[in-house]
Amino acid sequence: MSQLVSAVFIDRDGTINHDCGYLSRFSDFSWIEGAPQALARLKTAGLKLAIVTNQSGVAKGYYNLEAVKLLHQQINQDLKAKTGTIIDGWYYCPHHPDIAPCRCRKPAPGLLTRAANELGLDLLTSYMVGDKSIDVLAGQAAEVKLSILVRTGYGLEDQFKISPEIPVVDDLNAAANLIINDLNQK
Repeated sequence: MSQLVSAVFIDRDGTINHDCGYLSRFSDFSWIEGAPQALARLKTAGLKLAIVTNQSGVAKGYYNLEAVKLLHQQINQDLKAKTGTIIDGWYYCPHHPDIAPCRCRKPAPGLLTRAANELGLDLLTSYMVGDKSIDVLAGQAAEVKLSILVRTGYGLEDQFKISPEIPVVDDLNAAANLIINDLNQK
């Protein structure tokens, strides 16, 4: 049996890219400044990268699963061209939050536990980074080592919705610094 590895679970919209609302086309995608480099630094530090994102636009009929998959492929291609690295896994909840409860929609931990099972990740030594309180709650529900809120996206508003012991940083680059410093203290 292979040894489990540590990862960073990362929200998509508002954390790695500017949240334009129901993103489905790469032509509408734009990186938050420094995010590609932060992802590359985390990968170089030996961490797996897993994007965990709620995509209710699928249930609402704004776009389909194929559009989500294509967008993620294109983001990965752009990330590789910019930094030489890629995201190890893309996990998304396509369900409508008001219709049927599911186990994958954040703040539930389903996306994180699925990624952990499929990628061989150790939740207890992994991290969660996102711009919403639901991201922090999903990390806590999955029992990751540390959840971090970034002030990009909805983070400026949501920083007041989380408990004071949760680290709040400016962006993914600052979160990467915090995570890498934590790794170096082992």
